[in-house]
Amino acid sequence: MKIYVPLDSAAKALGADEVASAITAEAAKRGLTVQIVRNGSRGMVWLEPLVEIETEGQRLAYGPVDVSDVPALLDGTLETLGRVEEIPFFARQTRLTFARCGVIDPLSLADYQAHGGLSGLRRAISMTGEAIVDEVKTSGLRGRGGAGFPTGIKWDTVRLAQADRKYIVCNADEGDSGTFADRMIMEGDPLTLIEGMTIAGIATGATKGYIYIRSEYPVAIEVMNAAIAIARDNQVLGASVLGSGHAFDLEVRVGAGAYVCGEETSLLNSLEGKRGIVRAKPPLPALEGLFGKPTVVNNVLSLATVPVILEKGAAHYAGFGLGRSKGTMPIQIAGNVKFGGLFETAFGMPLGELVNDVAGGTASGRPVKAVQVGGPLGAYLPVSKFDTPFGYEEFDSKGALIGHAGVVVFDDTADMLSMARFAMEFCAVESCGKCTPCRIGAVRGVETIDRIARGDSAAVPVLTDLCETMKDGSLCALGGFTPFPVMSALTHFPDDFARAKEAAE
Repeated sequence: MKIYVPLDSAAKALGADEVASAITAEAAKRGLTVQIVRNGSRGMVWLEPLVEIETEGQRLAYGPVDVSDVPALLDGTLETLGRVEEIPFFARQTRLTFARCGVIDPLSLADYQAHGGLSGLRRAISMTGEAIVDEVKTSGLRGRGGAGFPTGIKWDTVRLAQADRKYIVCNADEGDSGTFADRMIMEGDPLTLIEGMTIAGIATGATKGYIYIRSEYPVAIEVMNAAIAIARDNQVLGASVLGSGHAFDLEVRVGAGAYVCGEETSLLNSLEGKRGIVRAKPPLPALEGLFGKPTVVNNVLSLATVPVILEKGAAHYAGFGLGRSKGTMPIQIAGNVKFGGLFETAFGMPLGELVNDVAGGTASGRPVKAVQVGGPLGAYLPVSKFDTPFGYEEFDSKGALIGHAGVVVFDDTADMLSMARFAMEFCAVESCGKCTPCRIGAVRGVETIDRIARGDSAAVPVLTDLCETMKDGSLCALGGFTPFPVMSALTHFPDDFARAKEAAE
């Protein structure tokens, strides 16, 4: 009997370790032989710990499982959820990037290969760097970390750059509120990230890679380090990748938790042992990045998607999506929702369908008031915008951004003036301090919103002007995007600002 118990951080927080220990103890007491596999999460957080039992090739799910449920679980009397693939939340998904996550043992190379792993790398080895880059370009893959820049163009810039050394840097400093997809991949399918980075190295001529992980992810750090050791032992990394003659190696570096280090140039400074502050651009990191060398900086999800593109072909991947938003997006659903978790689907699903149907509406049972997409710097969208398809250009046309695709839902008790103030306060706290619009503008933003809260309506145009200055003048997205939540709250929820004046009077 093979029993899968997730090692995912969310599952562990909900008691997965205790359940695994209880299964081991109960099985020993009964004289049963069981194999416990610590897999990744399937992404349905409300069902964690989600335990799966495999017997005679069939895998049945149970959840959420408590320690007290273990005797019934082994008796076969605990009610099953059936196959995970038949659970409605899961069945609606199109899993490409997350196809293996929760299915395999994350530290079994044999398991990984049995489910298509290394197929993309083997194909890449037989191709020229230019052909690999063209494949990524044709797929339409765009950065999944926030800006949505075409991945293939960034790779091509590094490939064509002349230098004695090049680097691949994975930005795993996942700091946005309501986001956890990077962590899930690193904990549940780390070898796909290693494979994607290795393909990027072969394509661009880079021989060294770094995975920059935030210190708040201890499980991801542990699993990634173990996976890198396994990859080295099996020549997936090293002086000759799979005997191809291509050299590529990886190491994990741990960040100290600064939000601004999610910005690529701050991250590079941190990697170099410097203070994590934003660099002025140009030069672009693709030309002068880590240690002054041409560097690809991509998000976990971007790099983890590359193997499936090389395995199945660019046309297959580009066949999903909407307009210029090609492929699938692992959307992270959080906040006040009934069904929170990871939902991978092709671009194009309307926001309202995602919130009301997939996420089941609010957990509180109250009406949805606002949805913030793209982390703490994302715009607040009202119900009237729920017909907006999930796509980069479609969101941009509404004054919003997809970012890392974290979706946080608020019910009608949320005070949007307070939420706007939080955005400015967050920027003030997390600013690296290098540029004036962000460093001073965010502090003045908090003061200005406090004036509005005291009933000073004359402060509203001041806030608008301040947001324009921050948007146009900040060096990076921290100051440049803070106006999105502030102005969207002011634009879409004016009653919450007017109410402050009425209360003051």
